[in-house]
Amino acid sequence: MVAVGRVGSFGSSPVGLTSTYTGGPLANELTSGNGGAVAGDDEDGQKLWSCILSEVSTCSRSKLPAGKNMLLGEDGAGKTSLIRKIQGIEEYKKGRGLEYLYLNVHDEDRDDQTRCNVWILDGDPYHKGLLKFSLDAISLKDTLVTLVVDMSKPWTALDSVQKWASVVREHTDKLKIPPEEMKEMEQKLIRDFQEYIEPGEDFPASPQRRTTASQEDKDDSVVLPLGANTLTQNLGIPVLVVCTKCDAISVLEKEHDYRDEHLDFIQSHIQKFCLQYGAALIYTSVKENKNIDLVYKYIVQELYGFPYKIPATVVEKDAVFIPAGWDNDKKIGILHENFQMLKAEDNF
Repeated sequence: MVAVGRVGSFGSSPVGLTSTYTGGPLANELTSGNGGAVAGDDEDGQKLWSCILSEVSTCSRSKLPAGKNMLLGEDGAGKTSLIRKIQGIEEYKKGRGLEYLYLNVHDEDRDDQTRCNVWILDGDPYHKGLLKFSLDAISLKDTLVTLVVDMSKPWTALDSVQKWASVVREHTDKLKIPPEEMKEMEQKLIRDFQEYIEPGEDFPASPQRRTTASQEDKDDSVVLPLGANTLTQNLGIPVLVVCTKCDAISVLEKEHDYRDEHLDFIQSHIQKFCLQYGAALIYTSVKENKNIDLVYKYIVQELYGFPYKIPATVVEKDAVFIPAGWDNDKKIGILHENFQMLKAEDNF
């Protein structure tokens, strides 16, 4: 794994991370002074190859891949605060440019663990060129993109997600993924969306990864076609929209006279965006520790194949959870039924 502290950032790196670009332990062994021993002394050569074989063996025992989570959003939206809250770290120094953090992932059933790489792009689009250091053609298929929205300023929500989704699209287009490979990624996203099943009592109590057999069963199943407005903007990679600072909703109601229909109007537009990109939606509050664990669980599910254990939640206006595959135009239309002063087609 390539370890990077803060690319294009100022200040010290997070504890446990290096601030230099390395090629990993294997590369260090092969490029060290011992490398010449292969052609020289047999004993030193055997030690080198024993080290290599030992590392390969250790790596092969790890069942969990090293996934990536890309966080994008406006400056001050709470991207770093969200990940730090998941990590359980209260005090931290915010970086600039492209920030690297990680989440520890543990599979209890297989007693296996790994680190989920988390890359946080600065809220200024000026830094979008730094994406080349974290998102390449090889790692794209193991990536989840998280778009972070500041709900203390909901009037910026739609412009924000559209802008950062465009940044992702622009970057992935530059990667020049072979058309057949991109088509395969897009089809997988469609398949996953169509095959969403609301979790029930038959789900296991602890995380278990999907097996090959169950995936083969899915391939033989009959799925319904997508709706007219569903996955019309298919990026080929899963997307999660996280609305932060949802504790500010009560402030909006008290100080700005927001009513339920205003909140439903905002939510309906965000849901429409999510439907177009096949994205999940989670309302969170770091201040009130609301839905923080849910964000972690969803990331783990998407990147490592752990199953859903939490059903969709749309009743609580500040704790909404809509997994990818649950929503459709009809469900969004329910939000419009109680409109009195507003109309569904009004400009956001």
